[in-house]
Amino acid sequence: MPRPEVLERIKTAESEAEDIVQQAEEDRDERIEEARREAEEIRADAETEADEYEQARLEEARAEIEAEREELIEEGKQAREKLVASAEENADEAVEYAISQFEEAVNAQT
Repeated sequence: MPRPEVLERIKTAESEAEDIVQQAEEDRDERIEEARREAEEIRADAETEADEYEQARLEEARAEIEAEREELIEEGKQAREKLVASAEENADEAVEYAISQFEEAVNAQT
């Protein structure tokens, strides 16, 4: 093969190799960019999911707190009613005791 043809084939091969390398670099850059986009989508989806979970958990916690609050209020009402009933039952005895103490004090003075 004549020398000019060999040189031409070498130049062609080098040019093809450069094209292959350039195409490979472009493919690599595209894949990297695609991977970054996918990673960003995954991150955004995870953030949305975390926000939704957080909101649901907050709602559950609020409901639990409200239920406990209502239960405590009801227990307080029942305890108050028992105290009032007990006080009303003891009112007659307390009045009788106070009268007897007053009478003893009056009798002691006379």
